[in-house]
Amino acid sequence: MATTLFYAAIAACLVVLAVLAVGVLSFAKGGEFNRKYANKIMRLRIVTQAIAVVLILAAVLARQGG
Repeated sequence: MATTLFYAAIAACLVVLAVLAVGVLSFAKGGEFNRKYANKIMRLRIVTQAIAVVLILAAVLARQGG
């Protein structure tokens, strides 16, 4: 189970990275897409980041046997 949680945490971190990259690139480019979706992308990043943190903590606890 600890290994599964570890890989899930890595996958969640990669999802956060992808959402962050989309947000930064759209902000840098500007335009209509940024105006329309910037706030939604930021909210999505916060949600995915929270999920990643929970999975990281669960993986650490599972690995410690707690």
